[in-house]
Amino acid sequence: MNKVILSGRMTRDAEVRYSTGDNPIAIARFTLAVEKRFKRDGESDADFINCVAFGNSAKFVERFGTKGKKFELCGHLSTGSYTDKDGKKVYTTDVDVEDISFAEGKKEQ
Repeated sequence: MNKVILSGRMTRDAEVRYSTGDNPIAIARFTLAVEKRFKRDGESDADFINCVAFGNSAKFVERFGTKGKKFELCGHLSTGSYTDKDGKKVYTTDVDVEDISFAEGKKEQ
């Protein structure tokens, strides 16, 4: 089973683009800062998780996904690789978003 559930804040505004073709699909890329459960020496610590949303989820992120907003999402891990301009192989891990929603109301923000 490949299932991811995250709650965190966006580190910057989402980057949204649309695919080409007869039926363009929205694709949103963003990073969530997810606080770690256990902290060292009282310091706040977070993991920065790269996420990709497609279709309606991407349109939601396009409309509301701004730096600092807190979201909860469900998805699955997706891995890949590519060769960079220096000829080195780069491995990637992203969360492909299946469902995303606000994690706090306007009052908490």
